[in-house]
Amino acid sequence: MENFVYQNPTKLVFGKGTIAKVAELIPVESKVLMTYGGGSIKRNGVYEQVVRALKGRPLLEFGGIEPNPRYETLMKAVELCRREHVRFLLAVGGGSVLDGTKFIAVATFYDAGDPWDILSKHATPTRALPIGCVLTLPATGSESNPFAVISRESTCEKLAFSSPLVYPTFSIIDPETHYSLPRRQVQNGIADAFVHVMEQYLTYPANAPVQDRFAEAIARTLIEYGPKALRQPRNYNVRAAVALCSTLALNGLIGCGVPQDWTTHLIGHELTAFYGLDHGQTLVVLLPAVWRHQKRLKRKKLEQLAERVWDIKNAKDKAEAAIRQTEEFFRSALGMKTRLSEYGIGPEKFQQIAARFDARGQKLGEHKAIGAKQVVEILKLSL
Repeated sequence: MENFVYQNPTKLVFGKGTIAKVAELIPVESKVLMTYGGGSIKRNGVYEQVVRALKGRPLLEFGGIEPNPRYETLMKAVELCRREHVRFLLAVGGGSVLDGTKFIAVATFYDAGDPWDILSKHATPTRALPIGCVLTLPATGSESNPFAVISRESTCEKLAFSSPLVYPTFSIIDPETHYSLPRRQVQNGIADAFVHVMEQYLTYPANAPVQDRFAEAIARTLIEYGPKALRQPRNYNVRAAVALCSTLALNGLIGCGVPQDWTTHLIGHELTAFYGLDHGQTLVVLLPAVWRHQKRLKRKKLEQLAERVWDIKNAKDKAEAAIRQTEEFFRSALGMKTRLSEYGIGPEKFQQIAARFDARGQKLGEHKAIGAKQVVEILKLSL
């Protein structure tokens, strides 16, 4: 285990009826911009709860943030923040709304060039608007981490940034608000949380037994409760378990002091940029392919996954058995497609996708040994 510092300033407010607490968590004098997506919060009652809680406060709204939030849309919100002297951002929605709001927070004060440089050139923001969150879709863990992923339509790019400035000051998680989520969003959210765990866990042994056991506990809970969330969408205890798993999967705790991979996510971003696949769909397709491609280097942790998470004791090839069982979980328990060919995608653009990593000088994986050639090989394994 390597040395690490763990600091997470986000206050989690969890449980039924907690949206009313939003008024206590935002400074009274702050002009607030509430951000949201396509309008589902107006259908499920969340919008009304937030507005009622903030009655009498200076409150502006910005809706229409897309899944895979677009730079072009977000810059309109940046202009609004600058013009109206907004002093607090309240993201009401899922990970896309929160990711987009994080970009708005840093872009509002960024004056050293195009705010896109924060993503494309790793420019460091020095100031940000404070952010709060009312989470309506558990998936990305963005409610308790400093990460965001933004798409730019004009260049067909999907890039990430990280800054301690964009940790939400608080995140309200009321599992009852998740009851009305469409099945596809629930599937994607469970898959996203599961793969977040695996990106930090499935590398190589690092003498980190506590982190391993935490990761295994989250994975086993998602395996048990994820399918239940699809079958029993209004079961509070099930929704609560899945929501907490999603937060803990990427709040930094299980990644402390251990090697991390993120190959599946980074290639997945390109599949979304090129083909428009949901983020969760790309992860389910790619994770087994990445593991098979890297099986020699990941064998010990794959065998550990087989034994501790899937209860596989006697398979001739435990590593392959773990991969197959994971793939079967995605396909049978969650009902998701696990091959690019099932989405009508062939190899025609694989070289173009891989070239992007070369152009950025980017090597993937916990060993930083996956380049453009290996990206193409992984994509072919996912057909």
